[in-house]
Amino acid sequence: MTAWLDTLLFGIYPYICLAVFFIGSWARFDRDQYTWKSDSSQLLRTGSLRWGSNLFHVGVLVLFFGHFVGMLTPHALYEPFMSAGAKQLMAMIVGGIAGVLGFIGVSILLHRRLSDARIRATSKTSDIVLLFLLWLQLALGLATIPLSAQHLDGSMMMKLAEWSQRIVTFRSGGVELLADAGWIFKTHMFLGMSIFLIFPFTRLVHVWSGFGTLAYVLRPYQVVRARRMNLPAGHMQSQDRRA
Repeated sequence: MTAWLDTLLFGIYPYICLAVFFIGSWARFDRDQYTWKSDSSQLLRTGSLRWGSNLFHVGVLVLFFGHFVGMLTPHALYEPFMSAGAKQLMAMIVGGIAGVLGFIGVSILLHRRLSDARIRATSKTSDIVLLFLLWLQLALGLATIPLSAQHLDGSMMMKLAEWSQRIVTFRSGGVELLADAGWIFKTHMFLGMSIFLIFPFTRLVHVWSGFGTLAYVLRPYQVVRARRMNLPAGHMQSQDRRA
């Protein structure tokens, strides 16, 4: 890619995606809370949904937290007990297993949504587009594993991690680190950022609610009083005597 296109896609576009991701999510929650849901089609057909949804969510959650920790953790924090090569090998194994699970799951969900006439009729265009993008993103992620195996020293992974850390900390020089990255890596990164861009306009917003449930761990106990506590004194005793 030319320098200006790299700057646009990997120096400017990430901030556009992050801005739309956060501001768009807040605006939708503030203005359209009744649309803040996953729009489950379980009532129409359960069968394949159970397998597809479970496989997809397990795989994607492992990949999300793996990317989040692996890409945004400075190398100096784990260097004393893990080399860059060992980290990359672990990422390839764990990410490969999670990627296969997620890919099988999203394939089942996409086939289910397209092949069942009732589910297809109740699906939004955004539902089908989102599933296809997730399918393509997982396929690209799996395609990066053979490329990563060509440099097991972790050099490319370190460059990609440094790029992401510079983006989130608003530091310059991140685009230059991607000069040697292959087109599969760059396409995978671009599509990943694009999913954040469309996030507020799809059913993906329910992910925020999933993280929000963690607040229940810190919430104080709810005090519940029975209705009989508000009855006149002696009422229960009189009921017992009549019985």
